[in-house]
Order: sequence, then C-alpha cells, then structure tokens
Amino acid sequence: MAQLSGFAISHHDEKDEEMPLARIEIPVGKSPEFKQVIGSIVYEALVEVLGAPKDDRFQIISEHSQDSLIMDPTYLGIERSSDALIIQITLNEGRATDLKKAFYQRVADDLHSRAGMRREDVFINLIEVKRENWSFGNGIAQYA
Repeated sequence: MAQLSGFAISHHDEKDEEMPLARIEIPVGKSPEFKQVIGSIVYEALVEVLGAPKDDRFQIISEHSQDSLIMDPTYLGIERSSDALIIQITLNEGRATDLKKAFYQRVADDLHSRAGMRREDVFINLIEVKRENWSFGNGIAQYA
C-alpha cells in the first residue's frame, strides 16, 4: 500500500482502471502555460492516485467570464477568490472514499505548489459512471 498526503492507497486490478474525461473550467485570461500546467497536474493525479491508464488523457479546458463561471465566494466557510476554478471528472465508478480524498488533496496541493493557486480556489467534482458508458470512437462501447 502506498502513502499519499496521509491516506493509504491500495492498488486495484487493471480491469477497474478509471477512464477519465476531465473538464477544467477556468476564469478568462489565463496564459497557455497556465492551462498546460493545470492539465498536466490533473492528468498526473488521475494516473498516479486514481490509477487511470497512462496516455488516457482526455481534457477540455474552457475559459469563462465572471458572469459564466459562478461560484459562491464563501460556501462552507471557504473563502474563494476570482481565480477559483472548477474541475469536473467523469470516470468509472468504484473508487474508495479515501482514494478520492487523496486525489482531491493531491490536485489542490500541486495546483498550489506548481501553479501558484490558492487551495481554497480549487473546486473538484467527480461523476462516476458504469464502464459501458464510454465510446472512444467508431461507435463502439469498447468497455461494455
């Protein structure tokens, strides 16, 4: 069992690997380098923490003005700035809560250390789906 940010992480069978699609919604005006770093951080955490297959990188990074990226500035007592972003990942169901917590922590910590973001400005949402809900091309449900 590996350790990450105080959480025990158990490895899982290859058949249970995540097949993620990441949507990263950021405030308008960020540099191409910033977008690249954020995309890399999310991808690395998916592979290293949640066990996504290497090279399974499917990401949509979209910019939004303040009137189309709306986040409560103090919900749950967390002080968010105008730089807050939303990361939403669709992935196969079945990960343990501790593994998800380790993923959230890893992404927030890496965005803080490598992209200069405040941890409070990192909102993450996971959407779990069954394996048959994917088609990677050719009109085929490759994992059904």
